[in-house]
Amino acid sequence: MGPHRENARTGPGLELQDVRIALHGRELLSIDAHVAPGEVLTVMGPSGSGKSTLLAWIGGFLDPAFEASGRVWISGVDLAGLAPEDRHAGILFQDPLLFPHMSVAGNLLFAIPRHVKGKARRAALAEQALAGVGMAGMGARDPDTLSGGQKARVALARILLAEPRALLLDEPFSKLDADLRAQMRTLVFDKAKASRLPVVLVTHDEADARAAGGQIVRIGDDDG
Repeated sequence: MGPHRENARTGPGLELQDVRIALHGRELLSIDAHVAPGEVLTVMGPSGSGKSTLLAWIGGFLDPAFEASGRVWISGVDLAGLAPEDRHAGILFQDPLLFPHMSVAGNLLFAIPRHVKGKARRAALAEQALAGVGMAGMGARDPDTLSGGQKARVALARILLAEPRALLLDEPFSKLDADLRAQMRTLVFDKAKASRLPVVLVTHDEADARAAGGQIVRIGDDDG
């Protein structure tokens, strides 16, 4: 590897080097890319094409049925051998996956790293995060009383509070109606830029890819 590749490893952003994922000997994807802070790499493919396996591999929870090779660095940190909780990859799924037994604020407080001390400080951070996604003053709400769009916003706020090194998006807009999808795309990508987080988005929606900008990798084929 040349000097450029070496610099990319140790610099900011997310570096995917010679990543290949296969199932039963059939290659699902092959990617070699650098995602700068605040930029988005979009991996497109039909349902069942294996695009979500890339996020699982980066996050450290790929099913052992898959064969994977390659390297990944986030902000110069080699993720090889790190436990999922030590990789600090914030993942948004199709479903917000909020804890139903906690209030909205409780969901956010749970995500704040332990090194942030003091109940008042933690509560202020949670309220600030809610305000940042347009939900100021809604910390006492039960997640079950929220709309789909509100739940998605809380899920985003919770991820950002966890101080991630990167954002991994597994079709998080797919269950929202068209207007909400557009709003959430803008919110997520704007937050990523403001926080200088590299983003990997997997989707089958061309509008998602257009909104993300940046590189697009297409895998699979139209018949899945």
